[in-house]
Amino acid sequence: MDRWLTFEGLDNVRDVGGLPVRGGGRTRSGVLLRSAALRAVTATDVTRLVDDFGLRLVLDLRSPRETEADGPSPVARAGVETLELNFIGASREILPEAGDTTDPVLRNYLGYLADHPANVAEGVRRLAAEDAGPTLVHCAAGKDRTGVLVAMVLDAVGVEREAVVEDYVLSATQVEAIFRRRAEVLGEPVPDDIDVHKPRAEVMVAVLDHLDAEYSRVPGGVGADGGAAGWLRANGLSDADLERLREHLVAPS
Repeated sequence: MDRWLTFEGLDNVRDVGGLPVRGGGRTRSGVLLRSAALRAVTATDVTRLVDDFGLRLVLDLRSPRETEADGPSPVARAGVETLELNFIGASREILPEAGDTTDPVLRNYLGYLADHPANVAEGVRRLAAEDAGPTLVHCAAGKDRTGVLVAMVLDAVGVEREAVVEDYVLSATQVEAIFRRRAEVLGEPVPDDIDVHKPRAEVMVAVLDHLDAEYSRVPGGVGADGGAAGWLRANGLSDADLERLREHLVAPS
């Protein structure tokens, strides 16, 4: 299933619908989009998002420094609620201990969960709200902070692990376009080595393995038994929240 969406001023946009769920069913289309930052969206893009997709909420995972530099997005100015949920905290500033060989990207990802658990949980809680409508989640490039939140959501509703990881890795195909857009809009140089910025499957596998090990109700359990769902329960979401999330995102077979 081709889940990519093409916009004039928006990169790395895809619908998380169509992904296989353990036990049957697939994620619904038209419920959750993921993308890079919205700073360059055009009037046509806004019309498509608001009128065609029915967008009701934007989850902006960038830092206050990033959001203040850009100001309100064209989508926010069109009246769509935008909730700012910073994921970057103190652990990004701490040097690893001597001998720590943890992958730096993995360290960042686990840092999101450690530094701002309330913001991560709130993003999922809004997706699980009784009145939740079509939502778009983004950060700067739509691959790291967005990748972690979307993976948490997909794992929590029982999407097959391979599909969760594959969705995360898809952003690798868009990294060059993302940097070229940033060069056009912000004047930033395109990095000499694009490859180091591409998502790698083994990093997301390690994140999900960590969640399984730390939060499973049942040893070795995944999905409803632990993993991201276990982390979310430990950070304030109820079983009812997680059930609503699944109802919103999963179409039964």
